[in-house]
Amino acid sequence: MVSLMSGLHENHHSISIVVPVFNAQETLPLLVAEIRSALGGRSFELLLVNDGSGDTSWRVIERLASDHSWIRGIDLMRNYGQHNAVLCGIRAARYEVIATIDDDLQNPPGEIPNLLSKLDEGFDVVYGTPRQESHGFLRDLASRVTKITLQGAMGAETARNISAFRVFRTKLRDAFEDYDSPYVSIDVLLTWATQRFSSVRVENRPRSIGVSNYTVRKLLVHAMNMATGFSAVPLQIASLLGFAFTLFGLGVLAYVLVRYFVQGGSVPGFAFLASVIAIFSGAQLFALGIIGEYLARMHTRTMKQPSYAVRNTSTGQDTSGSGTEARCAEPVIEGGGVLHASDRRAPAAGSESQAWSER
Repeated sequence: MVSLMSGLHENHHSISIVVPVFNAQETLPLLVAEIRSALGGRSFELLLVNDGSGDTSWRVIERLASDHSWIRGIDLMRNYGQHNAVLCGIRAARYEVIATIDDDLQNPPGEIPNLLSKLDEGFDVVYGTPRQESHGFLRDLASRVTKITLQGAMGAETARNISAFRVFRTKLRDAFEDYDSPYVSIDVLLTWATQRFSSVRVENRPRSIGVSNYTVRKLLVHAMNMATGFSAVPLQIASLLGFAFTLFGLGVLAYVLVRYFVQGGSVPGFAFLASVIAIFSGAQLFALGIIGEYLARMHTRTMKQPSYAVRNTSTGQDTSGSGTEARCAEPVIEGGGVLHASDRRAPAAGSESQAWSER
């Protein structure tokens, strides 16, 4: 009996759930109801980060935050991207474990306890990997490209299992508390803090409301941002390509010299010369393009563009203390577009600050 009670207590983490919201006015009430049902009996909070939605999502968030003291809303100034919105929520989180989940209801909140159980086995990050992808061929293909890009930073096995549905220990955010760039990859940032990754197979429901806002193009752009923003692999590829074409050029030179001394004449034909020039020119332009991508990112970072900026916040009225209705500690918004919680908050990114507004 003591062992059983110890196991139950061990899995009852206090948890902050971060949801990046974009045009989800119809799904939010359903998501909130599912989360409350799945995590009843735990201490938890729900952070809804509105990422520049074009519909009435923020008004829905304000109403939900007014009705439920465990819900906090954050309204970003514009659309910064899913990972930027998640980073905002992570920095505002109060409890010992953070869960991130999309707003489309494809990942059931009822799977969160399964991820927490895996976390208790000694891991720092646990992904909810879909048993079967249900996004369509092109979207699934783009997801695979993104995961291949992550293999260098996370390892091949872990990268194959990543998803937006994850739980991790809140203290991991200390490793990237000073990170401030418009290019954000939560999965890469987590590798700065730990190598203890795992995954659990979870249900992935077909989307029943609305359409996905994460297009193939956006996924490929995200993969490019990860490749050039968080690793030197493209530069290494350019170096290897240059070395390979150097060997190819030496081979062509050897062929020309051998033909000259053996047959007594040069290699005839404009097509041969034009082909060699085109191959080498293409390789040079490819390498210059990669270098240009890195220079563009360096230029962007020198401009100190923030990861996000907060327009408004919304919290519930209840000031009572425990269980599923536990109220969040009062956070503070620091300058530079970085939001921190008053408990375990990261260092200020700027000099100006303002308190969370009370509804």
